[in-house]
Amino acid sequence: MTPTITISDLHLSYGRTTALDGITLTVNGPRIHGLVGRNGSGKTSLLSVIAGFRQASAGSVELDGQPVFENATALRRLCLIRGSGDSVDHDWPTNRVRHALRLAADLRPNWDDDYAQALVDRFQLDPRQRLTELSTGQRSAVGVVLGLAARAPVTIFDESYLGMDAPSRYAFYDELLTDYMEHPRTVIVSSHLVDEVSRLLESVILLDHGRLLLHEDAEALRGRGAAITGEHGAVAEFVADRTVLRQQHLGRTTSAVVYGELGPTDRDRAAAAGLDVDAVPLQDLFVHLTAGADQ
Repeated sequence: MTPTITISDLHLSYGRTTALDGITLTVNGPRIHGLVGRNGSGKTSLLSVIAGFRQASAGSVELDGQPVFENATALRRLCLIRGSGDSVDHDWPTNRVRHALRLAADLRPNWDDDYAQALVDRFQLDPRQRLTELSTGQRSAVGVVLGLAARAPVTIFDESYLGMDAPSRYAFYDELLTDYMEHPRTVIVSSHLVDEVSRLLESVILLDHGRLLLHEDAEALRGRGAAITGEHGAVAEFVADRTVLRQQHLGRTTSAVVYGELGPTDRDRAAAAGLDVDAVPLQDLFVHLTAGADQ
């Protein structure tokens, strides 16, 4: 049975700065959830509270009905790999990659050592190398190995792979999806590279200025955006009663991005008017939905 994370009216402040403002949602599995939002939207703050790294200012986070913060039983079921490279302990300069793996094996009840060694080989890590001598990409790779091989019931990657080059990132995406299919669990992936991770996502959590903007099934969300292109007057008439996120004009041609599901009747009407209807990538949809962040 996969765990359920229940977040209720969650607030987090750093002095006078509000990082999280009344977040309420339920995260369960087995699913791969994408946590997205602009820089400063509260993604890392939310994951830190979920994983028990930080105490909330108000509200609660529970794992199967039990508080997470300072709860050793709950924390053993959670694994957060952060993007700061904190899998490398700079206070232990003699530690090597193999020592980090050994420590994880001691702490993680579901640790798969054979899988960890296979990942070390795939990401071309040297188990003998000192952690403090690793490049940024290698530190990210160590974090990815620790997160995947732990097979924690709740596995969280907070942009922990961004230091890796593109081939290594795609290798991580492939490994995550393959291992998730073989060992289903609740996975949360935080990223601003939405185009790259979109194929993995079954659920999307979008934050904006510390607030929950939406929590949707990924496939349903993909159907909520459409680009309508055609003659200016025909486009204007079609989108007149819809939420228009953006419009572009080129001569007599207009392209309008609308938010809202288009049914078969809508698509037939668009075709009769000579309009093209195209899907909107999730990345573009998120940019439009959070456009007010710059205003």
